[in-house]
Amino acid sequence: MGRTVLALTRIAFGLLILVAMITMIRFLVDEGSFNALNFFTFFTILSNLLAMGVLLEGGRRMLTGTPPIPDMIRGAAVVYMTVTYIVFAVLLRGLEEELQTHLAWVDSVFHRVAPIVLMLGWVVDPPKERIPFRRALWWLAFPLIWVVFTMIRGAIDGRYPYPFLDPANGGYGIVFVYIVAITLLFVFVCWVVATAGSILRSRSADA
Repeated sequence: MGRTVLALTRIAFGLLILVAMITMIRFLVDEGSFNALNFFTFFTILSNLLAMGVLLEGGRRMLTGTPPIPDMIRGAAVVYMTVTYIVFAVLLRGLEEELQTHLAWVDSVFHRVAPIVLMLGWVVDPPKERIPFRRALWWLAFPLIWVVFTMIRGAIDGRYPYPFLDPANGGYGIVFVYIVAITLLFVFVCWVVATAGSILRSRSADA
């Protein structure tokens, strides 16, 4: 794939996420249920915002010939969107209204299209530098900070963005199990993304 085509493809999908985000917000505002703090503290929304920024800015930089987005930032977006895809498929399917993504096409963009685009982007345009697994574990920082914030906020105002984090659904023991399981999933995805990036980088260099 030529660099210009790749750049324009990135920009197009970045704009698709932006349009989906604006459409969902306008829909929620019109029905009187939009709360900015609630909406922008869903991990799905935050991950998609990062993905949108990576796609739009990455495409712009490719077109203008400026230095690319750092691989660690791109990798973070790939990890977060991959976990978003998996967790939604396993734990959250059918809960689109609670997740405030109940417009079908918006839900598809956030939970299916965008994750796949980020994954494919990592394959088509692999990282320029090798990312050791130990370094890739820095990608866990944001999810861990997010879950601490979410649990503290939930204890204060009773609002949990996802049912598996709400202690009302089985107690804190069950919540802890889910947090540990998803953290291990994050660790595994970090390893896969870092390892795949290194392998693809080596093959690209040898080609």
